[in-house]
Amino acid sequence: MADYEYLVLSFGRQTNRSDIRRALTEHAEYGRWELARTRTYMGGLTKTWLRRKIIRARRVPVPLG
Repeated sequence: MADYEYLVLSFGRQTNRSDIRRALTEHAEYGRWELARTRTYMGGLTKTWLRRKIIRARRVPVPLG
């Protein structure tokens, strides 16, 4: 099973949808984030959860020779 790290972004009610879309696109393109969840609360606050897979490097034994 994959492990993920999360990033939560909050946008106020005065933020345009195009500005939110632009911010999410930049995170996806340059940070390799993907959209996990979006929630709009009463009052207009929008929270988005972004996630990306944690890649862990395995140690490879070095042959002594």
